[in-house]
Amino acid sequence: MSVRSLKPLAGVLALAFLGALAGGALLSLAAEALRGSTEGFAAFDTYLWRLARFTLLQAVLSMVLSVVFAIPLARALHAHPDFPGRAMILRLFALPLALPALVAVLGVTSIYGRNGLLAAAFAATGIDTIPNIYGLTGILIAHVFFNLPLATRLILSGLDSIPEDYWKLSSQLGMGAWSRFRLIEWPMILRNLPGIAGLIFMLCTTSFTIVLTLGGGPRATTLEVAIYQSLHFDFDVARAVSLTLVQLCLTIAVLLGLSLTGRPTEEGFSLRTTTRRFARHSTLARFFDGALILLGLLFVSLPMAGTLVSGLAADLPRLLGERPVWQAISTSLVLGAGAALLSLLISLALVMAREFLATDRRYAPSGLYERSLDLGASLIMVVPPIVIGAGWFILSRHFVDPFRLAPIMVVSVNAAMAVPFVYRILRPSWDTAASRHNRLCTQLGIAGFNRFRLIDWPALKRPLGVAFAFAMALSLGDLGTIALFGNNSIQTLPFLLLQRMASYRTQDAAGLALILGLLCLLLMIIADRGATRLAGNEKGHDA
Repeated sequence: MSVRSLKPLAGVLALAFLGALAGGALLSLAAEALRGSTEGFAAFDTYLWRLARFTLLQAVLSMVLSVVFAIPLARALHAHPDFPGRAMILRLFALPLALPALVAVLGVTSIYGRNGLLAAAFAATGIDTIPNIYGLTGILIAHVFFNLPLATRLILSGLDSIPEDYWKLSSQLGMGAWSRFRLIEWPMILRNLPGIAGLIFMLCTTSFTIVLTLGGGPRATTLEVAIYQSLHFDFDVARAVSLTLVQLCLTIAVLLGLSLTGRPTEEGFSLRTTTRRFARHSTLARFFDGALILLGLLFVSLPMAGTLVSGLAADLPRLLGERPVWQAISTSLVLGAGAALLSLLISLALVMAREFLATDRRYAPSGLYERSLDLGASLIMVVPPIVIGAGWFILSRHFVDPFRLAPIMVVSVNAAMAVPFVYRILRPSWDTAASRHNRLCTQLGIAGFNRFRLIDWPALKRPLGVAFAFAMALSLGDLGTIALFGNNSIQTLPFLLLQRMASYRTQDAAGLALILGLLCLLLMIIADRGATRLAGNEKGHDA
């Protein structure tokens, strides 16, 4: 078999793995639904629709709050490129993406909880009010904490792409602040706003950890959390199947709507420079923009600081001396590295096959197989991890103890979860390297392992490292799959943290959250620096 034929074969194998992972779960759910009686599902009609309504309600409210506050914050950051610490603020706004949801939840409760900073401030001022972080309020605060920085960076990226000539012309014409916003800024924001809002809505629709920890009861429960509760606590398979089917239909509907909204401008890992502004801002405008930036900074930084302070206040030496903690750390690192490696192999196979087919067809339209490679990379967005985990949990219980499959399922589902991100990191570098080297390698007869060792590896080792670090950070912080398959013999750091929270060992949970957060942040810093150097190298080559 020639080396050329191995590339499309590798793509077929990668698609087969992703298809089997998602398809097996869906077939299991369909078979279980056909086997069950209609009476078993009819009893949950009202419950199902109440869960679906709350799932959509919290997603819509989270999206609206995140976008409404992000627009003026992004405008303020764009209008003042010389604001003190602006680069640091933008880097700080990238950190929530690196924090596991469970770590952020503890940070939010340390500020807004019953014993948090806000409650202490109320008590000091004589206000007899106890904040209630659990329920819809806590879910919205946590979602806005994650999505406000994301929306701000995406909107700011769009504003930074406005040509400098627009600002020069607006200054020459004597435009006021309202005219500049209406004629220059708002069209750019509006172009990206549907995609940004749709992305945030999708993230909140499939939110699991935040709702599980801050939901506070049946009135504030989403479909994904109800699936977990049905299998893990009640072992009500019929209800789990009905919930999963509704969740799948809802996810597909959201993605179809998202595909019609367009995609937001992507600013990647690196920071973009702001174009020069020629208009002079009044003292009142500068004060207002500065206050907005400081409020946004406080909202994002306080939960992080709360996580750090409460984690340092825990008995870290005792925690690090416990054997279960080290077992959870080692299990998380091993499973995370396995998931990251598997994600790299799958994404690299998809990227290689797609580039081979695109080069081979030349100017002909792309075929079904080539288009399916891109769709396969985003398959996990159609079938959420909790749906895959639920399907395989229900299927495996007919043959083996599902909890014995915990390592395999955690690695497989987390690898598939990281594929959309890893694929987007590797594809530009691979396509660029292939366009530069394919013809020369063919003329010199360099192929196979020699080509990979001499040509491909030097060009791809940095993006491969970035993708590995990013995928491992995602896997380390995941709770969805391990929450279904985890047990006393297989425990990751998020699973152990959730157990300590459930047993009201708050200080231990804070210490574990700090350890988990530092591990994920370290990996994201590695990915950030690698991506920044990669972008610099690509600019140097282009120059």
